[in-house]
Amino acid sequence: MAAALEKVSSNKAFAGELTKYKFKSAALGGLSANFNIFLPPNAANEKVPILVYLSGLTCTEDNGAQKGSFLGYASEAGIALLFPDTSPRGAGIEGEDDDWDFGTGAGFYLNSTNPKYSKHYNMLTHVTIELPQVIEAAGLPIDFKRQSIFGHSMGGHGALTLYLASKSKQYRSASAFSPICNPTKCPWGEKAFKGYLQNGIEEAKAQYDATELIAKTTDSVHILIDYGTGDNFYKQGQLLPENFLKAARDAGHDELKVRVRSHEGYDHSYYFISTFAADHIHFHANFLKA
Repeated sequence: MAAALEKVSSNKAFAGELTKYKFKSAALGGLSANFNIFLPPNAANEKVPILVYLSGLTCTEDNGAQKGSFLGYASEAGIALLFPDTSPRGAGIEGEDDDWDFGTGAGFYLNSTNPKYSKHYNMLTHVTIELPQVIEAAGLPIDFKRQSIFGHSMGGHGALTLYLASKSKQYRSASAFSPICNPTKCPWGEKAFKGYLQNGIEEAKAQYDATELIAKTTDSVHILIDYGTGDNFYKQGQLLPENFLKAARDAGHDELKVRVRSHEGYDHSYYFISTFAADHIHFHANFLKA
């Protein structure tokens, strides 16, 4: 039975409503979990499609909702937005708060297989299975047959991998701002996978690396990626969008199916995200409303 939702706060925005809920998460080992959900005005009369936004390192369920500039465009398009947290909170595991890029705020949207973390660090199950179940059980007017997913940085990694690894084709489309595209080849990903996964990088290649996944994907896909050339993390080799693009083209995915756009001078911040927010909402609306 799905856990009961408790309303934390609610704000009217763009003729719709942004509500924060919390509940006891079985996927996260019984810890309390928060999420924000935006319902557009037409949700008063009908079930609406949903677009899931996964945030980046150090973020919570609030960053995308407050700073992404998504709500107005989603309201116009008649699409709900779901903003999960980025990790379990308060697991009390030794060392989980030592670094900003691992542990709390850095769940990497995977299911941990390292016994030290596997009770709580199951963000993949939390996002793809648990949240839809609790939202549906609460009677919110969401049509889960129409889902898409997007995200930023670590959340961009999450959006791409959850989309590409889904055998059931849960999501109709995926997009990402400044995603970690090839995490088994960058310091952030190597650190996360060696910590969370029993078999580290080898295990990650099979399920949690978008570049590895697109290389093996023969099905038709709908992917949009934006990144800025002024992004310090791009310059440091954390994002590696060129690796993803090459793997996609080598696998036969043309620019109608996989679009990767570079933007001169833009950085890793929400100023960049909000600049191209409309493009991403409109991209997903094409598939969510088809």
